[in-house]
Amino acid sequence: MFNLSKFISDSVTFRSQSMFLPDIEANKDALSREIKDKKVCVIGGAGSIGSSFIKAVLRFEPKSMVVVDLNENGLAELVRDVRSTKGLFCPDEFRCYTLNFADPIFERIFREEKGFDIVANFSAHKHVRSEKDKYSVQALIENNDIKAKKLMDLLCVYPPKHFFCVSTDKAANPVNIMGASKRIMEDLVMAYNVHFKVTTARFANVAFSNGSLPDGWIHRLQKKQPLAAPNDVKRYFVSPEESGQICMLACILGKGGEVFFPKLGEDQMLTFSSVCDDFVKAQGFQKIECQNDNAAKEYADQMSYDSDKYPVVYFKSDTTGEKAYEEFYVPGEKINMQRFSALGVVEETTRRPMNEVDSFFTELENIFSKPDFTKGQVVDAIKGFIPNFQHEEKGKNLDQKM
Repeated sequence: MFNLSKFISDSVTFRSQSMFLPDIEANKDALSREIKDKKVCVIGGAGSIGSSFIKAVLRFEPKSMVVVDLNENGLAELVRDVRSTKGLFCPDEFRCYTLNFADPIFERIFREEKGFDIVANFSAHKHVRSEKDKYSVQALIENNDIKAKKLMDLLCVYPPKHFFCVSTDKAANPVNIMGASKRIMEDLVMAYNVHFKVTTARFANVAFSNGSLPDGWIHRLQKKQPLAAPNDVKRYFVSPEESGQICMLACILGKGGEVFFPKLGEDQMLTFSSVCDDFVKAQGFQKIECQNDNAAKEYADQMSYDSDKYPVVYFKSDTTGEKAYEEFYVPGEKINMQRFSALGVVEETTRRPMNEVDSFFTELENIFSKPDFTKGQVVDAIKGFIPNFQHEEKGKNLDQKM
């Protein structure tokens, strides 16, 4: 039987245990003091990172856990997973709600609860493929930024002791609108650091996270379809467990305004095609590398179910928004690499005052209010707010690939 966790450990992260265990052990008293018997609210908790954060936090026995997500099936699986994991603490009050955090119902829950000690927001458009046309761009900015601002205003009513909002490595020198929206989100939430403590984290690809390319390989195998991957894009990877631990450590141990990231060296970067090679082997197949999509689909269609060969197709990246490399910080940011064993911290970075953030959001909403607005207008507005935003429109998006 294929063991995904073991495959990630053996062939993706090359770590037999989480790289963050030493930091968790060294700070377990502080983590326990800040989490045990506290009220926790997790937004976007059904996703890969949100659910991993929940499992990391539950080990420190909070008093209650309220989880909000639009993915009803994901919430059902979260509950089953939590209640089926040996030794994982689950508080008597573990409530999951299928709703949008911008809905009036969430505001009602928040006000009747009189807030929470810990609030973590994982609700986000996280894929580069989210950028296709003006409609998809509006949707991702609405979710990642405009609704996030509404949440921050609500939290001011009953400020949490710890607030965390997940970011991405793509927020450093962004080249796609998703990454830019996360950089905007960073500036937005950090502007609220005057009201309550705000931290965030930029980190690598979460191996086999929901909706990721590697996760798609599992579905392709189940449907006897070919596997596809770029062979020229290198990425850092962390395990799902590690992703939740990064966020917990940043949320609880971080100081207001700080950004956390994993200490990973360039020698730990992998191409998707190399991971795919190992994935095919782990499934008991020998890869057959096809020249194009059609050839790969034809091979898969003719393949017998007892075949020991499997078709793959590798390609050069040619879609809008793909970044050839990853980076966690940029020149001008004050970095501390000594505070934690496996985590670096951006202790100081250039942030925008609230009036500049408000002005930019007004500009965006004015653009979206016009029926004939264009994607180019949105890009130009973002460039005005993020001067180093290097967006390159290639006229092709990831939805046009296998």
